[in-house]
Order: sequence, then structure tokens, then C-alpha cells
Amino acid sequence: MAKRRPPPIDLTVAPDAATAFRRRLHAWFKKHSRDLPWRQTRDPYRILVSELMLQQTQVSRVLDFYRRFLDRFPDLYSLADARPKKVMDAWEGLGYYARARNLHALAKHVTTEQDGVIPSEPIALRALPGVGAYTAGAVASFAYEKRAALVDTNVARVLQRVFAPHLHPKSGPGLKQLWLIAEQLLPRTGKTTWTHNQALMELGALVCTARVPRCGICPVTSDCATFPLLEAAAVLAAANADANADANADANADANAAAKADAPPTRKGKRRGAATV
Repeated sequence: MAKRRPPPIDLTVAPDAATAFRRRLHAWFKKHSRDLPWRQTRDPYRILVSELMLQQTQVSRVLDFYRRFLDRFPDLYSLADARPKKVMDAWEGLGYYARARNLHALAKHVTTEQDGVIPSEPIALRALPGVGAYTAGAVASFAYEKRAALVDTNVARVLQRVFAPHLHPKSGPGLKQLWLIAEQLLPRTGKTTWTHNQALMELGALVCTARVPRCGICPVTSDCATFPLLEAAAVLAAANADANADANADANADANAAAKADAPPTRKGKRRGAATV
């Protein structure tokens, strides 16, 4: 007999809840966002370079490589005309070299087939070499200020913890659900979507981190479905620690009492001047 599939989980985000989440998130971002060079431009080529470099690589490592790469290849045409070895040399030390090969192939394709214009729509962007769903959404949002959703590792972690704590973000169905949540949270305009998407990524990078979430400084704990679970776990852990401490204290007391009971009686010394029999 075939097993029945569990009914789908309703992950619809109420409009009021989405509005409150965005308001708190955007206010936090305006106060605490990092000043990063790719946030100071809307050039699609520079945005694309930054997004490919940032895949599986920390921001601190990317900063120097980003500047040097753009000094060497300031636009799509200079990159397209470069020999493959020159491109790989400029990427050397950053790792994941398929990203450099894909970027070079993309530059050649766009300059020869699309008049040097990087598309602005996610569907067209996904047809380019090395561009997946996240990168397409990022370029559309950050370069063209399109109302486009994006889900990378940081965003997936934030959305899963806040809205779907029992979802498995690394599974195919789980990731699909997170994309649906991301789309429900989008602001009305593309310009505000730029801020929204940057803020989601920043929250995941600085506060809602993978190993130790910094819930004490998180701006959206009041919206977060995981936060009460973490609080309950912390209370339980504290209670268990107290119980273990009490049990250890009782065990130590019992051991000391037993040791005293088993000890031989202490002989008293003779009094000085006492007569012997």
C-alpha cells in the first residue's frame, strides 16, 4: 500500500505580517549596513562581477579581488577581448575558477550576441553562462532595480528561521517554498526592493548567522517563529544545568558523608603526666 504524502504546509505570509517585517528590517539596514563598493553602483557588469565573486566566498576576501579585477577589466568588452589565461590570472587566489570561466564566456556572448547589453529580466539573465536563479534575481534587483526576488544561503536561512522553522532549506521542495516566501515579502516598487534584498542578505551575514544566531540584536525577533523555540531551548538547557549542578552537589555531599562514616576512629594521645598501669 502506497504511503500517503503529508499535506502541504501553508506558508502564506499575511500582508500585515509582511509589512511589519519589512518595516523593521529596512529600518535596521539603514542604520547598520556595510559600505560595500558594489552597493555604490547600478552598473550591471560590476554587479555581476561582485555577485559571481561572492558565491561561496566571504566579503572580506572579495573586496581586494573586486577592485583589482575591475582595474584590469573595467567593462564587458575588455573582459571579452582578454585571453583566458589573463582572466584566470586575475582570478587567481579567489578559488572556484569555474566562476571566472563562466564570466569570460558570458562577456563574449553578450558582446557578440546582445550588443554588449546585459539583460534586465531574470528569465533572460538565466540564459547566460553561469547565471542561476539567485544571480539572475540579484542582477535584476541590484543593477536595474527590478521587483525581483532572490534567495541565497543567507536569505534562505533568514526566511526559514523567521517564517518556516520546520522547513528543510537545503531540500528541493524546501527551497522552492522559500522562494515563494521571498516573493510574498517583496515591496511594491523595484527601488524599495533593492533595499529589501540587500537588507535580507545583510541580516543573514551579520546577525542571523549559521552557527550562532545573534538573536539579542536581531530587529525581527518579534516576527520570528524560531525565536520562541530558541528561548524555550535556552530555558530547558539552563534548567538541566541547574539540575545537574544540584545532583552533583548532592552526590558530593553523599560521598563526603560516606567517607567520614568509613574512616577509622582517631586515637587520642596520652595526657602528659598520666600514670601508667
